[in-house]
Amino acid sequence: MAYQVLARKWRPRNFPEMVGQAHVLRALTNALENNRLHHAYLFTGTRGVGKTTIARILAKSLNCEKGVSAYPCGECSACREINEGRFVDLIEVDAASRTKVEDTRDLLENVQYAPTRGRYKVYLIDEVHMLSSHSFNALLKTLEEPPAHVKFLLATTDPQKLPPTILSRCLQFNLKRLPIDEITQHLIKVIQDEGISYEDQALDLLAQAADGSLRDALSLLDQAIAYGAGKLLSHDMASMLGTLDQNVVLELVSLLAAKDAPGVLQRVAQLAEQNPDFVTVLGEIISLLQSIALAQFVPAENQAIVELAEQLSPEDVQLFYQIALLGRRDLPLAPEQRGGFEMVMLRMLAFRPDNQVPIQSQKKTTPINNVPAPPTAKPSNSTNNTDEWGNIVQAVALPGMLKQLAVNCVLKKREGDILHLVLPRNRKAFFNREREKELESILRKSLGENIRVQISIEDHVMETPAHQQQRVQEKSQEYAVNKLDKEPFVSYMKENCDAKILSIN
Repeated sequence: MAYQVLARKWRPRNFPEMVGQAHVLRALTNALENNRLHHAYLFTGTRGVGKTTIARILAKSLNCEKGVSAYPCGECSACREINEGRFVDLIEVDAASRTKVEDTRDLLENVQYAPTRGRYKVYLIDEVHMLSSHSFNALLKTLEEPPAHVKFLLATTDPQKLPPTILSRCLQFNLKRLPIDEITQHLIKVIQDEGISYEDQALDLLAQAADGSLRDALSLLDQAIAYGAGKLLSHDMASMLGTLDQNVVLELVSLLAAKDAPGVLQRVAQLAEQNPDFVTVLGEIISLLQSIALAQFVPAENQAIVELAEQLSPEDVQLFYQIALLGRRDLPLAPEQRGGFEMVMLRMLAFRPDNQVPIQSQKKTTPINNVPAPPTAKPSNSTNNTDEWGNIVQAVALPGMLKQLAVNCVLKKREGDILHLVLPRNRKAFFNREREKELESILRKSLGENIRVQISIEDHVMETPAHQQQRVQEKSQEYAVNKLDKEPFVSYMKENCDAKILSIN
């Protein structure tokens, strides 16, 4: 017996066998059970999501010899002939190959005649958007006044190309892309029935590559079984699909977090030896950055992602994400992909705010009195405690709201390993006991296991690191304005064109 490809072997024969599309199946089931049948149905959606399959099941439901039902028997001659593609009253047409108006007129010239075998004469027109404008006009005449024994089932991947006059005469159902987990679960069912050994990660890779199309997933599964000689191993799937190793993406983002430009370029050079699609690589980086951003607000299980979420500030993650997104869009415009990808990586480093020390120094356990100072000018009037706490905040990677809590605190005093911090009352919204414990836990990793943090709220406090940073920024702004003011071109514009320097970002 000839081998039957999995996409055809596992094509659903009734509505319960369908994967996903519950919103469409519910409407059709209710219509069939309550005999509220429209004369024309339009099924839209991307490739391989079940448009034609649902149309054939609907045709079977309409013509089953046991009566109109959402659950055709599958055993009568009408059901069997529809399954085998030889039912005389199911006329299937590929509009892509029959676009001329003469083809449409020939197709519809027998509409007025009663069905030969079945209860209804069913016209299933696939890729209906490919018809010419004259063909649509010919079809519209029949759709306006269809005979009672005729049903039209139209399918298309591009409904925007259909004339409004056609759309208004059809019940339209939009089929959705299938989620990865639904595709994965169906693949498990198929390969278990086929007796194929597999690794979970291999199926995940196939489901992701299918891009929401179950038919594509089954076609890829056929290819994967042949590639792996009857076994589905993750490394085989990665090789077959050209999928990037997730560790490579993790390493690239880790190097970005550490501001290690030479390391980034070296890793890109090593990656280029594998001749990857750098647009795909950027897509993987975007997905990873999304996972990191989520991990900064909700708990995550992947330890590597948790570590990166602690190393990068939320602002850095959002900046990297935006740069990667725009870089992925613009990469095809670069003279060659590798150079364009390197520029995207360097852009992330160039535009990242210079307010953190490298991660390598953050991980070292340093006595509290020897915390390295940040590379910014110290104000001439802050106390030792203020400088000390400002240095600690700069040297330790603090995520999100913890960073805001820390920079708005002042180190009032230190008793041994106990840090007594004070938060201004007008900043108390940043404080709760859980954050106090989180701050203590992070400081222990960098400053020693015995460190304790106690935060109190007072009306008047000394200068906080936030105040220091604001003052330094104001000084930097003032310096930049003064320097720019002395430029010949700026002086000329001010004197002759009444120009003004509004701000420098």
